Amino acid sequence: MSDVEVYQRQGFGNALGLSGRPGLLIIDFVNGFSDPAVFGGGNIPAAIAATIPFLAWAREHKLPVAHTRIVYADDGSDGNVFSLKIPGMQTLVERGETSQIVPELAPVTGEMVVRKTLPSGFFGTNLAAWLTQRSVQTLLVAGCTTSGCVRASVVDAMSYGFRPVVLTDCVGDRAKGPHEANLFDMQQKYADLMSSRDVMAASFSAIA
Repeated sequence: MSDVEVYQRQGFGNALGLSGRPGLLIIDFVNGFSDPAVFGGGNIPAAIAATIPFLAWAREHKLPVAHTRIVYADDGSDGNVFSLKIPGMQTLVERGETSQIVPELAPVTGEMVVRKTLPSGFFGTNLAAWLTQRSVQTLLVAGCTTSGCVRASVVDAMSYGFRPVVLTDCVGDRAKGPHEANLFDMQQKYADLMSSRDVMAASFSAIA
């Protein structure tokens, strides 16, 4: 019996579907994660490239858009277990070049920018309240890394009652194995998987 058959037999992988107003969450597409010499590599550049036209589509349809950045204090006073595990994360400070959102996806007026020091965009932030105030039900997710901050944010989004849809071509990781394994696991337990093209081709009246 294949892995997929095991999950199917146990009732995993039910589709959530596109329901209610959608919003877009773009996770940690910052310079440091686009650079293989810092925190990047793998398919992250391709995911950024795929997100550019999708963000334009989201803006055209006036979807709520939120971005996240990892931002630590300049003096390291807010270091935590995450930065203990990955000390280099504390180089991502407010004015540091590596912590800036890539220019191609720079936020515009009206879009939220979440600053965080932990993987999830929801933990210790007001992201859930911001999305709820804008009547978001389906949360379209782009960003990096698939196995880290994307996964953590998807699990928390589901926990808050949002329906996560992971945009498969708009998420990336520095290694193929973790990327593919976490896409599989999120589809089985926490989210739907769709390409950005399929979302854009869906009847907007069905999800608006």
